[in-house]
Amino acid sequence: MSKKYTAQCACGAVKFEFDKDPEFIANCHCLDCKRASGGEMATFFAVPEDDFALLSGKTRSFPYIANSGKKLERNFCPECGSRLYTSNLESFPGLVFVQLGSLDHPELIAPRLEMFTMRRLKWNRPLDLPQFEAMPH
Repeated sequence: MSKKYTAQCACGAVKFEFDKDPEFIANCHCLDCKRASGGEMATFFAVPEDDFALLSGKTRSFPYIANSGKKLERNFCPECGSRLYTSNLESFPGLVFVQLGSLDHPELIAPRLEMFTMRRLKWNRPLDLPQFEAMPH
């Protein structure tokens, strides 16, 4: 039986799913997210590793050290290059951070906070959400 949320890369080679409704959903304006997403910010959310299931394809991972000094791995499709999720998060063991744009139905999940707002570009207006200058605790 299929899980509640399904996701895939742009070409459909990599597919994954999960059931748990995310609680931590963030618009992140940090420099790491800007560079990794190619945009002004990245929207991602946390999924427990034990709920996350890779259905098809194989990702390629890029090991990275965040500004915090902690290790993580960004996973993308080796066929189309879509960034899909971040795993092996030293700062958040047991979680996978999924990119909102990979969802088949991204309208089902909305951000609950904005973080690293000190890096927000002036033309991007804050949403009516809790605002954090850095990582919330």
